[in-house]
Amino acid sequence: MNCEVCQLKELDVEHFEIREVLRCILHTIMFHRALGLLRPKDVDLELFDITYTQCGDVEVEKKIEEKITLFIDRVEKHPNRKNQICLSFCEVKNKQASWFTTKVERFYWEHWYINLNVAHHPKGHPGKSHLSKVVDPGESASEERNARRTVLESSLREVMFQIIKFVNEKKDHIPAISNLECVTFPYEITISSSSDSTFGMDVIRRMLQTGHPTMLS
Repeated sequence: MNCEVCQLKELDVEHFEIREVLRCILHTIMFHRALGLLRPKDVDLELFDITYTQCGDVEVEKKIEEKITLFIDRVEKHPNRKNQICLSFCEVKNKQASWFTTKVERFYWEHWYINLNVAHHPKGHPGKSHLSKVVDPGESASEERNARRTVLESSLREVMFQIIKFVNEKKDHIPAISNLECVTFPYEITISSSSDSTFGMDVIRRMLQTGHPTMLS
């Protein structure tokens, strides 16, 4: 089975922006890969002038929130590291292992890698200042924050367009749909950081081990 991989553009974010950014990206991918009977729901981000669409499945929303919380916990425990979330889709098949037993095999057909570089500011140093003249610190900080937010919003839009371009171009590898549930294929969301041995190597490992049983999320 052909497995497609999409490495999304890396985003530089502040800690308080993580949840909104990940919600936007994960739900956008899920909406385009749910492929079943959807109940689309548009959501406006509070921090950015961006609207994304959810597929309308309560369990999907719950799972995404749980994984985002785990991601934030990891960031807090391991600052100054690049962090990554992988959203994977697979097909599940039962294979006869012996005369009396069967085993479940999972064939991954798509991996989405979301890369975030979370800024870490030591206590007492909320941000850097590169001022060559004396100005109002409050005004300077506000301008710097607004400029950075504008850049991030633009980058987030690029990621959304990257997702749309990928789903429009990559279709031949998707297995046949066997049911009309909202999310027609099993999926899992995994988290890693630059300190993990699996960081950046997940693609190779999973492609080599396609079909090896793993825990689904």
